[in-house]
Amino acid sequence: MVIGAASAGTVFEWYDFYLYGSLAGFITQHFFSGVNETTGYIFALLAFAAGFAVRPFGAIVFGRLGDLWGRKNTFLVTMLLMGLSTFSVGLLPGYDQIGVAAPVILILMRLLQGLALGGEYGGAATYVAEHAPPGRRGLYTSWIQTTATLGLFLSLIVILVVRSMTGEDVFKAWAWRIPFLVSAVLLAVSLWIRLKLNESPVFQKMVDEGKTSKKPLAESFGQWSNLKVVLLALLGLTAGQAVVWYTGQFYALFFLEKMLKVDGPTTNTLVAFALILGTPFFVVFGWLSDKIGRKPIILAGCLLAAVTYFPIFKGLTEAANPALAHATARAPVVVIADPADCSFQFDPVGKTAFTSSCDVAKSALASAGITYENQTALPGSTAVVRIGGAELTGFDGRDLDKTAFTERKGAWTKELTAALHAAGYPEKADPAQVNKPMVVALLFLLMLYVTMVYGPVAAALVEMFPARIRYTSMSLPYHIGNGWFGGFLPTTAFAMVAATGDIYYGLWYPIVVAAFTAVVGLLFVREMRGANIDD
Repeated sequence: MVIGAASAGTVFEWYDFYLYGSLAGFITQHFFSGVNETTGYIFALLAFAAGFAVRPFGAIVFGRLGDLWGRKNTFLVTMLLMGLSTFSVGLLPGYDQIGVAAPVILILMRLLQGLALGGEYGGAATYVAEHAPPGRRGLYTSWIQTTATLGLFLSLIVILVVRSMTGEDVFKAWAWRIPFLVSAVLLAVSLWIRLKLNESPVFQKMVDEGKTSKKPLAESFGQWSNLKVVLLALLGLTAGQAVVWYTGQFYALFFLEKMLKVDGPTTNTLVAFALILGTPFFVVFGWLSDKIGRKPIILAGCLLAAVTYFPIFKGLTEAANPALAHATARAPVVVIADPADCSFQFDPVGKTAFTSSCDVAKSALASAGITYENQTALPGSTAVVRIGGAELTGFDGRDLDKTAFTERKGAWTKELTAALHAAGYPEKADPAQVNKPMVVALLFLLMLYVTMVYGPVAAALVEMFPARIRYTSMSLPYHIGNGWFGGFLPTTAFAMVAATGDIYYGLWYPIVVAAFTAVVGLLFVREMRGANIDD
């Protein structure tokens, strides 16, 4: 009952949170249509990341309440806050109806979601761990670790069902809101289940003995002895765990759909299959951590991810869009331009016109999802796009008025598209050519790394901190790791890809963080398996 009730509520909260990530493309169209396409997509990812940005603050606020009020009461509040903010997104008018107020309100809802989730996880993990017998703590808490994946899986299933029932045109127009509205039903069920729970026996014992903390924030972060453990938990465990988690589940989905141009339903189906295959391993590695320790499994997952990400994602390209992979190898694209002519094309207010020959060329290639290399040209020269042995000279639109520039860019983009097609570059991935078993196998491998780093981490964090300040102390490093290091991964990686033209360049972010965590964890983090958590 304890595991089931805690897990059911947490599945619901992750479902709410990940709906936004899965529907980021539709969010862009309806709430960020006032800026150019690339900026709009980055804004949509930033709005997604906004929920992650405030998670540490939610951890502080609700972690403190959890150590003062109790575990059960606090995560009832966080669940209610999460559910109402998600339901509101389904009713929110778009940019075309209320203008800039639409993205502003959307971001406010995301901030509320992030605050709620910041308090949810620490409460659920602490609650289950404080009920578990010492030798099975990793096994019991690993069920909580499945909830993030199950929440993502549930969101994908609901999206697939609604898409298939309404059709793509209706889904794009308004039916994308239905999964958000469905959350009201899940909220009611989850609240009913959690209201049946009793308080954690460890917390109840502290209350009876008068040993609860009066100032959990000061004890957690104002004393170096505990703050040092918080920092080690962040840098030696959760930072690497977070980037591996978000790369294996979210960035892989984003990579297939945005970079490799696999259609949305196919992408969601393939990811869903990988999640089904991989989810049991959360429990497997949680159980194994009771036998051999938490630290070896988590750090091994970080190290394996850092070493193998590049070949795995290149393998995804070969399997999911073989025509793109072959064209890239046979006829590589090079942008030859004066670096002074090239801008970082991020326009927050939608007012900047990127009209230089370099910007026009890179914008068109980025929109087409084409990987390119950069080559320096003579100062003042017009950019040239080389596709294999063919070359297409760009144009400088800075002296053209808006109408003339739009017409000239449209004509030039058609020439570029024709040249790319002639070189074998596909506009989209051909569903018949997608090697689905291989894609699922590679996604499963990424998922296996996720289960290694995530399955044992709840038990590891619970065992690192004393009971009187546990909720507060463990929540902060977990949510800085997952909220900041992990949550900003899609945005950061996409910006790195957009800046360099290399669809694999964004992988350097999770690789560096995972490798750093493996080193810090190996050298400085103590193994706490089996520690007494009652005091």
